[in-house]
Amino acid sequence: MPTLTPVRLEDDYVLLEPLGLHHVAELEAAAADGELWNLWFTSAPAPGEARGYIEKALAGLAANAMLPFAVREKTSGQIVGTTRYYDFAPELPRIAIGYTWYAKRWQKSHLNTACKRLLLKHAFESLDCVAVEFHTDHRNLDSQRAIERLGAHKDGVLRAHKRRPDGTLRNTVCYSILAGEWPDVQRWLDMRLERLSAQAHA
Repeated sequence: MPTLTPVRLEDDYVLLEPLGLHHVAELEAAAADGELWNLWFTSAPAPGEARGYIEKALAGLAANAMLPFAVREKTSGQIVGTTRYYDFAPELPRIAIGYTWYAKRWQKSHLNTACKRLLLKHAFESLDCVAVEFHTDHRNLDSQRAIERLGAHKDGVLRAHKRRPDGTLRNTVCYSILAGEWPDVQRWLDMRLERLSAQAHA
């Protein structure tokens, strides 16, 4: 069965590097841009909690259930957020992409499309996944729209699926992309990234 191994993924826009404790200060700085810990829909750590956040992610890596990354934006060279694979099912294999957040200045930019393209490519072409999943809170309409813009298929809703940090119950909206759909999704993401990048530099 396949094992999740730390790896660097990069293109002209972004570098996804294995998340480690040396990222504590940079991750806290990224989360401070917009005080992301105050947003009900994000998993960003509050001040002083980045070390514990990273340690928990690394425990998931040790259990072969997660593969966490720090997101480094290429033009600035700065760590601007984090993302990871999780819910790895090696017997298929199948995996989910999530725990994603970016500093406020990079939200709704080309960055998310670039990150997802790298993660999907690695999942389908290196890990040989049969499917990649995305999960989001039913109240987070921006996240649902972002996932749908990737070309993912909405599979359904798991009601009363998890508890939010404030203790309230969350319904989880589930999406997926199948291996056979990846070539078309990749072409769409290539076109979308070129367009978004051109707009950013206009």
